[in-house]
Amino acid sequence: MSGGTSTSGTGRLPARLTELAPGLTAAFVREALHRAIHGIGPLPPAAAAADKQLAEQHGDVDRAIHEVIENHVRYAGAQGFVTNLGGLATMAFAVPTNISGLALVECRMIAGIAHLRGYDLEDPRVRNGVLVCLLGEESVRRLVETKKLPAPPMALATAPAHDPFLDRVISAEVASDLVAKVAGKRLAVTVGRRIPLVGGLVGMGADGYATWRIGRYADRELLPLARR
Repeated sequence: MSGGTSTSGTGRLPARLTELAPGLTAAFVREALHRAIHGIGPLPPAAAAADKQLAEQHGDVDRAIHEVIENHVRYAGAQGFVTNLGGLATMAFAVPTNISGLALVECRMIAGIAHLRGYDLEDPRVRNGVLVCLLGEESVRRLVETKKLPAPPMALATAPAHDPFLDRVISAEVASDLVAKVAGKRLAVTVGRRIPLVGGLVGMGADGYATWRIGRYADRELLPLARR
């Protein structure tokens, strides 16, 4: 990644990522988003999963979004439980795995919400909006106030034109934020792992709750687009 993102406070990002989660870069964030949108393994594409919920809810978009959020909260809790069950010696490996799982699950959830609200998931502006939702309401507000981001998610998703430089800034901010969230949970999980199963329960609760909050934020932020 070029040094151009240093204006967003990400100049130290590579060192932090190498230390806390090897392999997690801005490029990883974009790859996670791509796989979330287009599907990976047993998980179908985000739009297909969202459309299935819409059909089950008889065309009620709000109820479908509620189900999309609830489903992904369960996915997040399950992957948090699995990746946090190992002993203390596995922590260095569990952290990047946990980040990978959270990024994929939360990107897929937000993309599903955006699709149900009428956004084109192939539009790079919409993809930027999806990624910024990952940061959460408080972080987005702070980044906009300090001019590290030009606008909140919906404004980015509906911007008049796509700014390629902004892609790099957003990817770097999201990568740094994902590392901080999981690293911040490390102490609680480390302590919990001294008691059988507690570490897994901590991971399950933290990941599920974080995903629920992000889903609610995306639901509020990505307002319906007028269908043509």
